[in-house]
Amino acid sequence: MTGRPSVVLIDDDPLVRAGLRMMLGGPDGVAVVAEGEDGDQVVELYGRHRPDVVLMDIRMARLDGLGATRALLAAYPDAKVLVLTTFDADDYVLEALRVGARGFVLKDTPPDRLVAAVHEIVAGEHALSPSVTALLVRQVSQEPTPGDDRAARARAQLDRLTERELDVARAVARGGSNADISRELYLGVPTVKAHISSILAKLDLTNRVQIALLVQDGADL
Repeated sequence: MTGRPSVVLIDDDPLVRAGLRMMLGGPDGVAVVAEGEDGDQVVELYGRHRPDVVLMDIRMARLDGLGATRALLAAYPDAKVLVLTTFDADDYVLEALRVGARGFVLKDTPPDRLVAAVHEIVAGEHALSPSVTALLVRQVSQEPTPGDDRAARARAQLDRLTERELDVARAVARGGSNADISRELYLGVPTVKAHISSILAKLDLTNRVQIALLVQDGADL
């Protein structure tokens, strides 16, 4: 064992699988321990290899990524799925996350960002490309809220944060990874992680998407 995070790769295009295997296998990458060509193979492959993450295409011939994610999580509730696709249509993004995927990234994501997404999911975080985060924020911010007081509630929650934590929360809302936020705010990655953990604890949230939505609701801050 190399100590790298392990991945099972599910995609119906062998050329795409080969490209992803090369992208993921760099010096700081992850170990692809098995591959499958359709979603109907994921439960068997996961049970055999118990990877840290399943990296799965959303569109496949027999069982697509949404159905495969449902089946996998029904059999193995602790499995972590990162959905990979060539497009970011609203319905697929939202449904993938509703059924339990931990992340959703596009196939044109740069190799270092794709590897970072796998590491984030292994660490218990959600991994979303900036375009997907923006899409989720737009979708939820357009939903009606009884009494139309969501903004006031969001501002009251965000007031609990220190100024630095608020800077980090805003960067999360823009879709930044820990490394992105580290560069933007001139902080070490461990410091960024500590700030995010503090934000989640103070605001009683569980993931980065919730931080992004809360910042959007209190957008005049």
